[in-house]
Amino acid sequence: MAQEIERKYLVDVARWRPAGQGARLVQGYLSSRKECVVRVRIEDAVARLTVKGEATGISRAEFEYPIPVADAEVMLATLCQRPLIEKQRHREVHNGKVWEIDVFAGENRGLVLAEVELASEHEVVDVPPWATQEVSHDARYYNSSLIARPFSSW
Repeated sequence: MAQEIERKYLVDVARWRPAGQGARLVQGYLSSRKECVVRVRIEDAVARLTVKGEATGISRAEFEYPIPVADAEVMLATLCQRPLIEKQRHREVHNGKVWEIDVFAGENRGLVLAEVELASEHEVVDVPPWATQEVSHDARYYNSSLIARPFSSW
């Protein structure tokens, strides 16, 4: 079984500047139940369908499959809950770990989050100076939660 183990942090934008333009992501949710999330995502010119199980701590089952971009575009336009999640994703390496920094747009504009994937829940994370408060256990920051309650409504 595929497993996702990650920590999530707020980003201090006064201390972090993107190295490049990043990748444009648009994603939507076919299902956003606590027990099972089904997501469609287009990242630049690549589309994927992802199924995630319920989180236990910072871990959860994750299954991801490539799908045709044309299919993803139709799903995003006609089947996904609103609003869609729009963001620019930047990837940076800090002490050997790849950090994904998401700069949200649309109804979640102003939110900037960083995630790092881990090999185990007990792995020690060397947090970059621009990553501030950990929000791994705060469900408000799950992308699937941001469709029900966008950052702009907080």
